[in-house]
Amino acid sequence: MMHAWEQIQKTVDYIEDHLSEEIKIEDLSGLACLSQFYYQRLFSRLVKKPVNEYIKLRRLARASEELQDKNKRILDIALDFGFSSHESLTRAFKNTFGMTPEEYRKRPLRLNNFIKPQLVLNYVLIDENVPLITDGIVLEIVRKKILSSEYFIGFTAEEPICQMPGSGATGVDTLGKLWDTFHENKPKIPFLKADGGELGVTFPGTKEGYYRYFAGAEAVSDKPAHGFASWELPEGEYIVCSFEAENFEHLVMDAVYKAHKYIFETWLPNYKLTVYPFAAERYKSHSPETTCMEIWVSIE
Repeated sequence: MMHAWEQIQKTVDYIEDHLSEEIKIEDLSGLACLSQFYYQRLFSRLVKKPVNEYIKLRRLARASEELQDKNKRILDIALDFGFSSHESLTRAFKNTFGMTPEEYRKRPLRLNNFIKPQLVLNYVLIDENVPLITDGIVLEIVRKKILSSEYFIGFTAEEPICQMPGSGATGVDTLGKLWDTFHENKPKIPFLKADGGELGVTFPGTKEGYYRYFAGAEAVSDKPAHGFASWELPEGEYIVCSFEAENFEHLVMDAVYKAHKYIFETWLPNYKLTVYPFAAERYKSHSPETTCMEIWVSIE
């Protein structure tokens, strides 16, 4: 017996493998063994986008990756991902990201793309210390204790919750720009540990409908650094979701959002744990060799 989410996931996987081809609703509904009406209704409910809109967003996501190769013509990229012309790709790209493919190629910014969902993360509950392997991600949840506070120095930004990366919103990834700013300034930030890891923290904003994000690295003490923001990771007990991906790009542009969704929407609610209102992402560095990360959630 196949669950409804498994039927939809089967078509999500099919779409990803056939983005360069014509994809018909009747073929997808047949693959899911559902009527076209019920298939589209179920797809929209589980994936949070209508089928054709989802296909367009995934084609744009893949096209944005290819645009970084300046040896490829934009027309060829358009045709490779199901767009009928250079103009049709340009129109869709600008409507989605606020810039043309030519502008993006000249000044490549990190984009909020619509991520291919892994629906198993909404329905499968794992025990602590038991890995879950799915779609190129290895995920595990453990408990850890910090016996004394740890301190970090960096930068903060605030933006509407609706624009949070991984939420389904598209456009320029402002958190990516924040990390770029941090790394440009990192060599001149005082009091950082020579071998300290990096930390990104999501926490409540200063006004309704907004959230704040801190990007920084571990410091030697709680001594403030003039002109920079600071963050304290307090002593206490934490639920830690560790996960690995195939490469750094996959880690920060895909896996981290799936891990967030799993721990906050599936795992924590099922175990009925009360947590403090912040989530910290910890990793050794933003280097291409980094393929693992941890999400730390403080429990009361």
